[in-house]
Amino acid sequence: MQNDDTSAGPRLLGPADVRRLAAELGLRPTKTLGQNFVIDPNTVRRIVRVAGVGADDVVVEVGPGLGSLTLALLPAVGRVVAVEVDPVLAARLPSTVAEYAPGLAGRLEVVPADALRVAELPGPAPTALVANLPYNVSVPVLLHLLETFPSLSRVLVMVQKEVADRLAAAPGSRTYGVPSVKAAWYGTVSSAGSVGRTVFWPAPNVDSGLVLLERRPTARDADDRAAVFAVVDAAFAQRRKTLRAALSGWAGSAAAAETVLAAAGVDPRARGEQLTVDDFAKIAAARPTITPFGTS
Repeated sequence: MQNDDTSAGPRLLGPADVRRLAAELGLRPTKTLGQNFVIDPNTVRRIVRVAGVGADDVVVEVGPGLGSLTLALLPAVGRVVAVEVDPVLAARLPSTVAEYAPGLAGRLEVVPADALRVAELPGPAPTALVANLPYNVSVPVLLHLLETFPSLSRVLVMVQKEVADRLAAAPGSRTYGVPSVKAAWYGTVSSAGSVGRTVFWPAPNVDSGLVLLERRPTARDADDRAAVFAVVDAAFAQRRKTLRAALSGWAGSAAAAETVLAAAGVDPRARGEQLTVDDFAKIAAARPTITPFGTS
């Protein structure tokens, strides 16, 4: 699918390129939008390599910024749909690609929108999400896109290291919580490495991590998601309490919670951090049989 003139790959953005583009736009990165631009070509090459995407993939990139990762993705995949909330950056990206990778400009489509509100994307259904997600909305964006686009079979995102640890945490871990369970609802989640602060401009105050998610081959019933997530939220809202106590509000009373847990085969004395996503699904499924007039 790649043309001969792209065999050597596009020019990638280094520190001088990023600063030049930012200066031309009069851009000062803002914490509000979580803007930290990658200035190290080796880092974006690594992200594309770890993502495992290929010529048949339609990749969604959220927050492309000045185009560092975009330029690395374009020669490797069939199409990149870049979702950018900043109208100035969204307007500039096609010009940057035309300058640094003119033979690949046709593979890019820019969607000027808030990724948290995107309900559809132009063109073929996306197959992968590869992005340096804005730190302040990384988990909500990830979960929203996984829910909205069931065609996403593979995800590789760079997020704050603490968030990466939470997303990839296993039951029983100190960092296991709501993000861990909700991400696991969609597929297998694993840590894919760490990223230092010096590859960004401006350098953030925290390290970053790569998280890989491979969607389950057999999708769960989307109609069950809200009910299961309600159980997860309730269980971790008071994570030090036993499930019998933590789920009392959700079930209607502590006694009702114990009855539901028993029906699901879950120890009422356990805590949310000990349960797998399948355990939470069993609890949600058991509730209607015990409290048919309850709501999720």
